[in-house]
Amino acid sequence: MLATGRRKESVARVSLVQGGGRILINGMDYQEYFRGHPSLLTLVRRPLEVVGAAGAFDVIANVRGGGTSGQAGAIAHGLARALEAVDPSWRSPLKSAGLLRRDPRMKERRKYGLKKARKAPQYSKR
Repeated sequence: MLATGRRKESVARVSLVQGGGRILINGMDYQEYFRGHPSLLTLVRRPLEVVGAAGAFDVIANVRGGGTSGQAGAIAHGLARALEAVDPSWRSPLKSAGLLRRDPRMKERRKYGLKKARKAPQYSKR
C-alpha cells in the first residue's frame, strides 16, 4: 500500500509490505538513519504501535527535503495514511492519536527590515 506524508518541507512516500517489521528509510535501517535521535525513532514507530501492527508489516519510505525532525513527521504521517488504507477500521485509533492530521506549521517568511522573521536589528537611541 502506498501513501504520501508531509511535514514542514519534507515529503515522504511510504509503502507497506507484509513482512517482519523492518523499517527502511532511503535504503537505510531507520535506527541508523535517525541515529542519536531516540524521540524520532518512537515518532516513526508510533502509528504501527497505535494499531498493534508493529511486527506485521515492512515499511519502505523514501523521504526528501527538510531536516530530520520534519522527515520523521512526514514518515509518521504517510505511515498512518497507509495503515488506514490497509484496514479502514484503524482510522479511529489513528485519528484519536492525531496521526492522520497534517501538521500545518511552517517556517515563517523573513520580512524586509528585519534580520529574521521577527528579529529586529538592535535599537539604539543615538
